[in-house]
Formats: sequence, C-alpha cells, structure tokens
Amino acid sequence: MPASSPSLCLLRLSALGDVTHVVPLVRTLQQARPGTTLHWVIDKAGHKLLEGLPGVTFHVYDKKTGVAGMRALREQLPAARFDALLQMQVAFRANLLSAFIPARRRIGYDRSRSKDLHGLFINERIADRPGIHVLDAIGSFCEPLGLKQTEVSWDLATPPEAYEWARAQWDEDGRPVLMISPCSSHQRRNWYAERYAALADHAATLGWRVVLCGGRSELERSTSDAILAAMKHPALDLVGKDTLKQLPALLARAHLLVTPDSGPMHIANAVGTKVLGLHAASNPARSGPYSDRRYCVDRYDDAARRYLHKPASALKWGTKIEFDEVMSLISVDDAVAAFERYRSDHPQ
Repeated sequence: MPASSPSLCLLRLSALGDVTHVVPLVRTLQQARPGTTLHWVIDKAGHKLLEGLPGVTFHVYDKKTGVAGMRALREQLPAARFDALLQMQVAFRANLLSAFIPARRRIGYDRSRSKDLHGLFINERIADRPGIHVLDAIGSFCEPLGLKQTEVSWDLATPPEAYEWARAQWDEDGRPVLMISPCSSHQRRNWYAERYAALADHAATLGWRVVLCGGRSELERSTSDAILAAMKHPALDLVGKDTLKQLPALLARAHLLVTPDSGPMHIANAVGTKVLGLHAASNPARSGPYSDRRYCVDRYDDAARRYLHKPASALKWGTKIEFDEVMSLISVDDAVAAFERYRSDHPQ
C-alpha cells in the first residue's frame, strides 16, 4: 500500500447491524492512515443510517436495479483503480457487484466463510479465525494492509436535530427506560408478543418507563399492537415514528434495550446502551451486542441440542438455528432474570 495517501473501497451492503460493525474499521483506517481516501459501496438503508460519516464517500447500490445498477455504480466511481477493495460480503449479488469496482488488491474472506463464488472475485483473503465476533472478523480486513484493529470506537454521524427529536418524545422524570424493539428482519428470531408484554409489565411495576420502537413494516406494527394489547400497564408507542437517522438518538435515551438479534441491538451497543438480547436462533458470542453480553439470554446451545441434535460447540461457527418454534426456548423467567441482573448492576 502507498504510505502517503492510499485509496480504498469498502463493499458492505447490509444489514444494519453489519454496516454498524464496519464503522470501527473505518475509524481504524482513518487513524492509522490519515491521508487514506475512503469510498464505501452501501445499500440504501445503511446509507440512511450512516450518511455524513466523516471522511467517507458513499456510493449507494439498490439491489432492485440489478446489473444495470452495477454499471451505473461503476460510472460513479473514480476512474483510477483503488489500491485495495475490501470485499466484506459473500452473497452472490455482492460478489458480482465487486467485479464492477476496479482495484489492484481485492481482499475477501477466508475459505471457510466463502460462498457463492466469492473466491473468484478476490485475490487475497483475511485470516481464518473461527470463534470470533462478526465485528472482529470485519475489523481483520485491515490486517492485509499492515494494520491491526486494537480499539473499537463508533461515531454514527447522528446529527444534533436527531437528538433534539429524541429528547422531545418524553420528559425526563427520573424513571429508567426499558425500550423494546421486538422484531428482527429474520422472523424466526423474533420472540412472542405476550412474553414481551409480561417482561414490560414486570419493569413497569418497578417504576420503569416502557417505550416501544421499530420500523414501518406490517410485522413490526402488528407485533407492537399485540404487545400493547397484552400489557396491563401503559407504554409509549414510537413504532414507525422515527427515521434511521433518529434511531441511534432514540436508543441512546434507553437504559436497557430488549430485542432479538437485530440491527437495533448493534446500533444500541454502538451508542452505549445496554442490551437484553434474546438469543436462541443465533449465537450471542458471534452476533450479540459486542461490548457487553451480560444481560443477554442465551438458549443457543439448547436450540442446537433440540433441533440439530448436537451441542453448540459441535456446530460450524456461525450456524443459524432458525426453526419455527426456536424462540419458545426463551421463557419470560429467562428475560426477567436478565432484567434483574441489569437492575442489580445499575441500582437506581
């Protein structure tokens, strides 16, 4: 790599949690090589979250545009080849898209994580390190460049007006806030409305404010309506009322977020909010909140034994256990116990 001002292109399109994991890598690259020119090929949702990230030129690709959109993307990119492309996605669409990005070095995943012809589109690989968190795997993309990600820091470029909006949603009255973001983009990772309601009522009886948040999908609306209908105490319903730019500011106002493995889990972690993660379909050691998993419910090993008939330790790292009833392994008592662990560590 040129020592003075290398040019790099990052390719990571989705999902929101994963693009959040890329931000510490951006910080590492910028701190180690201040003159680096950084471009990032990203999807529309990721761009809405991270638009304005200092020192990064974004190029938005909409998967609905197919190959025509890939050609259009090529026209947006600098004419000169990048010194390196960091190809941080192995899905076939992303692999094909990478062929439209000119770069001398094309750095991708190790063979164990490659799929969909990933190896045909790269000429270097990161080290194979099973058993590490997704964020650390993404962070290792700087290693072929002679760097090491030793610190993890975020700045999601959330504007001041987003924090102003979040502050306007409820008045500070001294009560701690339990926020519930009930839905993942993978429906089989989602917990049940009546169980969310039972946890929320437990918190409310202890003087906590309960706030629901989420996107504008029909699933998120119907799930949140079912939670509200099952609750015995009132809750503030903010589902569908925020934008992706406002979401980090909203999550920052919570003391504890309850959510399955989802984008809001990782955004909350990035802004310093503790997370009560609900894990049965996925391994929290790989894809749970990066900074602190003390308040997560972990039924991943139980799921492995019930549905795959082997312990989690015998599974390939990253195996998803997305069966119809897998989240039923997480009981209300499990979630209440995790909530009480948080209360014990953070007396009000």
